[in-house]
Amino acid sequence: MGVTQRQQPKYLNPEILQKIDSLELVAREVVEGLRVGMHKSPLRGFSTEFVHHRAYVPGDNLRHIDWRVYGRTQRYHVKLYEAETNFDANLLLDASTSMQYGSGAVTKLEYAKYLVASLAYLIVGQRDSAGVGVFDSELRNYVPPKGSASVIQEIARQLENVRSEPRTNIASLLHEFARRLPRRGFVMLFSDMFDHLDEFVKGLDHLRFRGHNVTVFHVLDPYELNFPFDGTCRFRGLEEPAEILTEPQRIRAAYLEELRKMLAQVRSACERCHADYVLVDTSRPVDEVLSAYLIGRSESRVK
Repeated sequence: MGVTQRQQPKYLNPEILQKIDSLELVAREVVEGLRVGMHKSPLRGFSTEFVHHRAYVPGDNLRHIDWRVYGRTQRYHVKLYEAETNFDANLLLDASTSMQYGSGAVTKLEYAKYLVASLAYLIVGQRDSAGVGVFDSELRNYVPPKGSASVIQEIARQLENVRSEPRTNIASLLHEFARRLPRRGFVMLFSDMFDHLDEFVKGLDHLRFRGHNVTVFHVLDPYELNFPFDGTCRFRGLEEPAEILTEPQRIRAAYLEELRKMLAQVRSACERCHADYVLVDTSRPVDEVLSAYLIGRSESRVK
């Protein structure tokens, strides 16, 4: 899948998106921007799964050759895929207090809303079903997956009414959805991942054991990623009442090393559970994040 060279539409900048009143309109604008910028559907490979092999014939795409099979048999075989029809996607949004942080005009929570609404719009547009769950320490609101266009309005209203609460319990939510979903589908998590990693991994394992495709969108603010603070600063806990007064330059190296370890742990946990991992910098245009994710999924299907 290729991307044409084009000027980035201004409405895809996160701070500009905040000025658009309707979240449904934001989603439509982002999705249309994606479709204009790609030669083929941005969902190519998004809802396909491997079925079986067949012998290679001249003219087959070489990218579809399964080299592992060739290594065993010394014969060329290509992978065949088929589209999953009418799959359900549950998009789970972390609305805990830490998601309210934002160094610019857009918080992590607002940015995640744009991602959720846009992906829901994409999924329903390809005639599959999308639903949204909003959680903190527990599931607060839930729109079950539906394939009708009206569900986008329902999802947008639910997202626009989100209120943050302290504490996060991602693992409990993943276990709940692993139990409640009647058939396998897509589960997408949007969170800053400020939670207990060991328990999170158990939740991922539960979902994967039930056959669900899982994607983790790890949403972080650029100031959290780069720690550009200077002078003397007072830092307050995002979900705890603690605070500390310090000179950032004294702790920058230690902070960035801890951040590196945390990112590596979350990514490694996703890889072990065969879940997709997407690190999201909220200063990036929304369509840039989504197109990179969709292209990555498409390419992984033909490796």
